[in-house]
Amino acid sequence: MGTTGWGEARAMVSTSIRRNAAKKLRANTTPHERILWRALKELPIEGSHFRRQAPIGPYIVDFFCPAKRLIIELDGGHHNEDAVAARDLDRQRWLEREGYRVIRFWNSEITGNLTAVLERIYVELYGSREAETTPLKHRRT
Repeated sequence: MGTTGWGEARAMVSTSIRRNAAKKLRANTTPHERILWRALKELPIEGSHFRRQAPIGPYIVDFFCPAKRLIIELDGGHHNEDAVAARDLDRQRWLEREGYRVIRFWNSEITGNLTAVLERIYVELYGSREAETTPLKHRRT
């Protein structure tokens, strides 16, 4: 039987902590996250299954489509603050270096024009300009 080295044990604890943090975030979603989550579940694209509040590396992302390596982040007004914007940029650069695509939306876009948000996501998932001409319908609840 092998032993676990310090680095491996630290990684396991770190992963466990991130998983627990993600679980708490899923239980306390914002209204904007709930709106987008309901809409994402209705996307008519095979292989577009999304996870919400998913741990990836040292971060927890708002929405993640593993099959397409697509991350969606929702930003509230505090993301305009210099320190927060700098952290967001560092985080996005790290995720992109790891091979993920990151798209960001302001909370106001979710409430102001959800159809446009979904069409942008559709284009990112489908990978074709043709997708832009296919209007998506969504139900408001």
